[in-house]
Amino acid sequence: MSSRPRLLSLDAFAKTVEDARVKTASGGVITLVCVLIVLFLIRNEYSDYMSVVVRPELVVNRDVNRQLDINLDITFPDVPCGVMSLDILDMTGDLHLDIVESGFEMFRVLPSGEEISDDLPLLSGAKKFEDVCGPLTEDEISRGVPCGPCYGAVDQTDNKRCCNTCEAVRMAYAVQEWGFFDGSNIEQCEREGYVEKMVSRINNNEGCRIKGSAKINRISGNLHFAPGVPLSRNGRHSHDLSLWTKYSNKFSIDHKINHFSFGEDPSASRRLASTDDSQEPSIHPLDGFHFDLKKKNHVASYYLSVVSTRFEFLDGKKEAVDTNQFSVITHDRPIVGGRDDDHQNTMHAQGGVPGAFFHFDISPMKIISREEYAKTWSGFILGVVSSIAGVLTVGAALDRSVWTAEQVLRGKKDM
Repeated sequence: MSSRPRLLSLDAFAKTVEDARVKTASGGVITLVCVLIVLFLIRNEYSDYMSVVVRPELVVNRDVNRQLDINLDITFPDVPCGVMSLDILDMTGDLHLDIVESGFEMFRVLPSGEEISDDLPLLSGAKKFEDVCGPLTEDEISRGVPCGPCYGAVDQTDNKRCCNTCEAVRMAYAVQEWGFFDGSNIEQCEREGYVEKMVSRINNNEGCRIKGSAKINRISGNLHFAPGVPLSRNGRHSHDLSLWTKYSNKFSIDHKINHFSFGEDPSASRRLASTDDSQEPSIHPLDGFHFDLKKKNHVASYYLSVVSTRFEFLDGKKEAVDTNQFSVITHDRPIVGGRDDDHQNTMHAQGGVPGAFFHFDISPMKIISREEYAKTWSGFILGVVSSIAGVLTVGAALDRSVWTAEQVLRGKKDM
């Protein structure tokens, strides 16, 4: 029996008899306001509970053996197709990409802005000289095809090397680091119409648009557009600039980057449930970028830090998207070196090849962005209970204050 009084003393919810309770109009108003506030807060809690957010997580990237996709679309308005070449090299200096077989396309850009598909091959150092300038095949020998001259660029003893195309002569000249210029007076180039095409395009001030996708190993390196046939020899990568320097009043490295990305081409951020633009990651920061200096012998450099990214969706029917994000720092300088035009205290190094260079560094980390509900079920219940308790506590304090004030005023009137 003695335990009952002890329990009574611990009761934090003391009750009053019905006759001792006083109900007032002000209390009714406060109660109604509290109910409306509670309903509003519960609605907000439910809306927050049902909303989907994207939460990033940083982990070590273990997909080192997975190849990296590069997607690009770039326009050079002052350089005709056939003048600019494209190469991708890794940090060891090795070429790991056959540009032509990767599906890159070139489009001639006329002064009017019209684009026409080009029939000239895209220049690339990834092409092997032996494949272009080799001996005659048995079929060619049986058909009596002569072994084309290489004009002293390579040893043609016993017809080991035959230059039967303009491209073969051009690559043979590149091996010897001879200037090819526009191919004038070379029988193969004259026959194929290469010289006429190049001279016409240069005089008409045509441009060139290059677009396509390729896969490379996850090794830091660079992708660059530079004039002339590229050649990697004795650990040195060079370009034939003879045509570039022949026309002193033509060409510039001005360009527009229509699209540049690593990984899946469609922006994965647009497929996320979040519609808040501030939460959508910018995975294509170079899209729409213009380089417009009207400079010919200039180098435009882009330093890219690439981070692997995986987007996981709340809807189990959607497949996760593996792509890449990157940040970029831009820099440009004249190849002649000297003081910077805008910052006289900056001295530029001398040398190099004019063009656009994209240096990319692959991060060892990976970002996993997951779609999740903003709150758990327990968090929702806790929020609802907290909202009700908070509103009732404030309402009770306000009601007591109003009641006390009424009592004081009533007492003064009675006096």
